[in-house]
Amino acid sequence: MPLASDTILTRPLGLRDEATARVKHWRAVLRPKPLAALALGAGALGLAAVLVLGDDPLAGEPYAIAAIEVRAPVAPVPEPAVPAPSDPASRSAVEVERASGVAVNRPDGTSAPDSVVIRVPGGPIRLNPAPDPRLAERGRYGPLPKVGPDGARPLDVYARPEAAGLERGGAVAGRIALVVSGLGIGQAATQDAIQRLPPAVSLAFAPYGADVPRSAARAREAGHEVLVQVPMEPFDYPDNDPGPQTLLAGAKPAENLDRLAFVLARVQGAVGVMNFMGARLTGEAAALEPVLREVGGRGLGFLDDGTSPRSLARDLARKAKVPAARAEIVVDAVPRPDAIDRELARLEEAARKSGFVLGSATGQPLSIDRIARWARDLESRGILLVPASRAMRSGP
Repeated sequence: MPLASDTILTRPLGLRDEATARVKHWRAVLRPKPLAALALGAGALGLAAVLVLGDDPLAGEPYAIAAIEVRAPVAPVPEPAVPAPSDPASRSAVEVERASGVAVNRPDGTSAPDSVVIRVPGGPIRLNPAPDPRLAERGRYGPLPKVGPDGARPLDVYARPEAAGLERGGAVAGRIALVVSGLGIGQAATQDAIQRLPPAVSLAFAPYGADVPRSAARAREAGHEVLVQVPMEPFDYPDNDPGPQTLLAGAKPAENLDRLAFVLARVQGAVGVMNFMGARLTGEAAALEPVLREVGGRGLGFLDDGTSPRSLARDLARKAKVPAARAEIVVDAVPRPDAIDRELARLEEAARKSGFVLGSATGQPLSIDRIARWARDLESRGILLVPASRAMRSGP
């Protein structure tokens, strides 16, 4: 039956009957046969069944089966035992020399029993951690130092251990304790003091800097003993104002002690306090004595910077049995390089005459630079730097 579409109306103009016949022929050839389509579908289903249900998940891809055997762990080869070091007291000088590299001097070529072992410098001196829970109590402004239940004082526990002698041996011609004050306000000068000055130089921090607690902690980590400075009234107050926490000569003792508590809470691990200005207050016994008693009652020492000739601090502290000391030489009273060098030379001379001297300086960049230069070869001249706590602890 002719296709409905095969009419004279749908036939292209000019198309001959032979071309139309060929089109009909190929349509018949390309039309899918029912049986062929059924066979093709059955083959596809069979292939899918093989892939899903078959035992070969790789669908015929080549593979290999490897057997896994569980073996007992191999025992580690024992390392040769290292003999424990013997008691140094029972070892000969030759053994000590070989084991540690210590130089041994044998006078006149004698044997080990007559040998003299030269002291070898040890590692850096470490300060005790702060705050020590035994030596701290809660205060209004933060942890406050106190004497421990066993009588331990912050002055002793937080002090820098003193070197026994010169690192290169030889006799000590004198000892100098030097404290540099006014730190914690200028960060550049504070960092220079911590890094450039010898660890035996004690550092005193003013309470006002924002980074004072961390700066004091860094100083202690570097081996410096630290003090906290208490702002005290000068003669020209308030034209010359030490700050809002200044202890005043005319204030009530309770008010001054409250301000002292604020200052003490700013620096953990301090061995004592040091005046910040204060020429007037340190010259007024009625105002200064309660402060000194509070300082001593908390196991701290008091260090007078030596700038005021009218200060009563050392005499009052002696009467109250409070550890205290006063700087004998102010290194940078005249802030010029030649003047500072001259005062440092005076420190050496005083140390040679009396055996020990305490000096003070401010944390100005010039002072730090001159002190650092002076201290480089100080021990070669037989002078040993010691912490400032030595001066306070030798007091009452």
